[in-house]
Amino acid sequence: MDLIDRIADRKARIAVVGIGYVGLPLAVSFAEAGFEVVGIDSDRTRADAVNRGESYVEDVDSSRLAALTKVVANARGGRSRSTTGGRPAGSLSASNGYDSLSSADVVIVCVPTPLSKTKVPDLSYIIAASDEIAAHLRPGVLVVLESTTYPGTTEELVLPRLAGSNGRSLIVGRDFFLAFSPERIDPGNRTYSIRNTPKVVGGVTASCLEVAKSLYGTIVEQVVPVSSTRAAEMVKLLENTFRATNIALVNEMAIMCRRLDLDVWEVIEAAKTKPYGFMPFYPGPGLGGHCIPIDPQYLAWKLKSMNYQARFIQLAEEINFDMPHYVSERISDALNADQKSVKGSHVLILGAAYKADVADVRESPAVELIEILDKKGASVSYNDPLVPSLNSSGITLESVPLTEAVLADADCVVIATAHRAYDWQYVADHSRLIVDTRNATARIHEARARIVKL
Repeated sequence: MDLIDRIADRKARIAVVGIGYVGLPLAVSFAEAGFEVVGIDSDRTRADAVNRGESYVEDVDSSRLAALTKVVANARGGRSRSTTGGRPAGSLSASNGYDSLSSADVVIVCVPTPLSKTKVPDLSYIIAASDEIAAHLRPGVLVVLESTTYPGTTEELVLPRLAGSNGRSLIVGRDFFLAFSPERIDPGNRTYSIRNTPKVVGGVTASCLEVAKSLYGTIVEQVVPVSSTRAAEMVKLLENTFRATNIALVNEMAIMCRRLDLDVWEVIEAAKTKPYGFMPFYPGPGLGGHCIPIDPQYLAWKLKSMNYQARFIQLAEEINFDMPHYVSERISDALNADQKSVKGSHVLILGAAYKADVADVRESPAVELIEILDKKGASVSYNDPLVPSLNSSGITLESVPLTEAVLADADCVVIATAHRAYDWQYVADHSRLIVDTRNATARIHEARARIVKL
């Protein structure tokens, strides 16, 4: 196929629609592999930042961006592109318009897929992107959806829009190619990157699959083909439902261990010595991020429309989403032991991000915990070296400096996110009371603070 040849020769032009925490690393990977890439985003500030070579995604260093945008600047200045291994060096530019789709050979969609307040999938971003792609679609183009969604989205929503673009009747697998490949970006993961994380790909037809395999084979070590786009869509939901339900199990185990006067962390450490049949998960103050709290709900919604109740997903959601309230109760009990009430007490939250070593506060249980404590009348402050400010549900806070005085002034210090930047011994030496939801103080044996575990 002509497109496969263009991909192999790095002559295919690639457009990535949506250059957030998924799209930008993907665009950079393709550009570094020698492709000419354009990122498209409705947020002009993102596009401008990319063109300046300034990264806003933690997993992409600005130096990598700057090297790729410099190639664009050189080309515009009349200088020829350098070569890498005999091939032209790749380049990356960005725009907040869709005109560049007219010259794209490959379009990859990485737009958000949020849930509404009633937990109905909001596919408006996918629909809008599909309509724009359809308006600019040329013969022989490959379109890949990477946004997480329910099984059937690619064929039910995207395919009809592309096949009937501009009043034409195009045939998928012949006039254009369509595939789904679930994103597997794990922000802050220093071990697994795009290159060494296997890439699942499903095509609408066999020829669609072959073209998509050839594309991703240029940037990943292993491409995993599946039989259909529906299977590929289900893979992502299985992965994150697996995580959500196991986290719910271990969160409930923490509650049960407390009632049984057992240390859940000791139990987990001993259980994980079993070399088969057990995978350790760890409790915490709740679920966060865009994927794990939301993705299983896509599957539950789809099955509900088929008159089936996803019982495991519903139960896991109940347990996980109640954890911030459970933590607030632990804080209340810990303060009561010091003859203090939550109301009027100064509570310092350490870590506002949803996971360690990232700046992402989407669906963060720490933020919900702040809201709960505020409603209970506590004086709440927080420190997070990666999150300078918070604005949620009418609460606006600035990260306070982590000084001896700040720690000593707090009636209770709550460890919500265990960033590597924290010195836990320092925290324990200058605090009076710590509620540790992450077992961050496990190696501390002598300290001023009284430490209460989850």
